[in-house]
Amino acid sequence: MQTLTDEQLLARIREGDGEAERLLYERYKQLVRSRAHSYFLIGADHEDLVQEGMLGLYKAVCEYDGNKAASFKSFAELCVTRQILSAIKNATRKKHTPLNHYVSLNSSPIEAESELTLLDTMRSLGVADPEDVVIGRENFDRMVLYLEKTLSPMERRVLSLYLDGFSYPQIAARIEKPLKSIDNAMQRVKHKLENFKS
Repeated sequence: MQTLTDEQLLARIREGDGEAERLLYERYKQLVRSRAHSYFLIGADHEDLVQEGMLGLYKAVCEYDGNKAASFKSFAELCVTRQILSAIKNATRKKHTPLNHYVSLNSSPIEAESELTLLDTMRSLGVADPEDVVIGRENFDRMVLYLEKTLSPMERRVLSLYLDGFSYPQIAARIEKPLKSIDNAMQRVKHKLENFKS
């Protein structure tokens, strides 16, 4: 079965062949990892982007039309990249932040049925302490000052564009630098953030 083309595997998948499906996903797993490695999502693990890429691959398997001019490989690359970029854009849109982090205060914080709500738990733990809020703001302000002092002008520019939702290739084109320079700059930014002591 290893010698079958992508299109032959897809035909078998549509007939319900689970082994063909496993083989096709295995064949493209490295492509997904490679695409995910090109991007960075603040607050998420690298594996989260790999999962998004695998979702894009799944969509490619479901939606590929062999009658079109593009090969499955080209279509899969496009679907994987679009899915990863879509996840990054959705995560970096500030307008969705409240929705992305919504938890009902009237729900139980324990998975098992409980009459104790999250609001009751917060009150008993004193979570809404104003002092914690002020300290959090101070730590954030200190981190901003730290980044202003430690980041080079290029690193600040790359980080700013990245936080605005641009991908590495888009940033490279925008500031007319090689893609590797963008990747190196972001790696330095990540390293400096890891060294920040709150």
